[in-house]
Amino acid sequence: MAMKTSDFDYDLPSEFIAQTPVEPRDSSRLLVLNRTDGAIVHRKFYEITDFLKSGDVLVMNNSRVIPARLFGRKVDTGTAVEILLLRRAALSATWEVLVKPGKWLPVGSIVELNSTDGKIQVNAEIKAVLPDGVREVSFSDELLLPELGQIPLPPYIHTPLADPERYQTVYARDAGSAAAPTAGLHFTPRLLDELNDKGVECLFTTLHIGLDTFRPVQVEDPAQHHIHREYGFVTPEVASRISKAKAEGRRVVCVGTTSVRLLEYAAQKSANAALDPFEGWVDLLILPGYRFRLVDTMLTNFHLPRSTLMMLVSAFAGAELIKKAYAEAIKEKYRFYSFGDVMLIL
Repeated sequence: MAMKTSDFDYDLPSEFIAQTPVEPRDSSRLLVLNRTDGAIVHRKFYEITDFLKSGDVLVMNNSRVIPARLFGRKVDTGTAVEILLLRRAALSATWEVLVKPGKWLPVGSIVELNSTDGKIQVNAEIKAVLPDGVREVSFSDELLLPELGQIPLPPYIHTPLADPERYQTVYARDAGSAAAPTAGLHFTPRLLDELNDKGVECLFTTLHIGLDTFRPVQVEDPAQHHIHREYGFVTPEVASRISKAKAEGRRVVCVGTTSVRLLEYAAQKSANAALDPFEGWVDLLILPGYRFRLVDTMLTNFHLPRSTLMMLVSAFAGAELIKKAYAEAIKEKYRFYSFGDVMLIL
């Protein structure tokens, strides 16, 4: 039977969508799913040290969320406009963005962005209208954008965030994402120190996340879904250390689906069994039937129905086992999505 997008649907009561992060970060709940026997164990996240061992390689995405939400007014009409930065275009000094209200912003429109004190002004010009409602925009001075923007939260979070740093991982370094690599939000500096002391090798890669992570797949055949590109890189040192771990039979544990897609895409582009350094655009859609080359274990939050992320974890653990785990998480009243609890798939 052909795979359908509806195969990755499920019902989630709205009260299970986490609106705020738990404190401290590592006190979130941890569902441990064993792919070998289907066993499910319920723990706290700080107890992840019980499931990781000396020699494991923990691969994390250190991308930092940028203040990508901008507010301004259309110059000729005064219409209020919201601009959401998605990614910098590959070959030009423009950005791909989402805009509201889109129907009033054709090519050539100018939007004036001002700081709250009126001391900073940047103009945005609509250069092109792309598929999926995306627009290409140039800014009069993009270096000033961080001073004008706000950290964007996912559309299902309606509670204002008191501390914007809670939507960043504690190891976030390289700015460029429109959304956080949320599986990493649960780590604390103390917990990372504990893992290092235990002999777990903590490595950092970078994949700048776009908003495709929040978009349900609209086509009924998921293989026909157009996944947006995201820019990432794996340094020579990290590539060498991951290759060494694989050659020695040690586990590669990916923190989040972004790390999974980056490593798997880089592995596809590598010349041989070893992982080559990588820098470039990633557009890998992982569906059930995919053969994983590098990833042995995955840490991941609970994802939106009909999303590419739901499809990826189903490819890794098996669709039926993921359905079982999600049903168990709902029964046990886990918190879902970006600020929610987390699952370790062994």
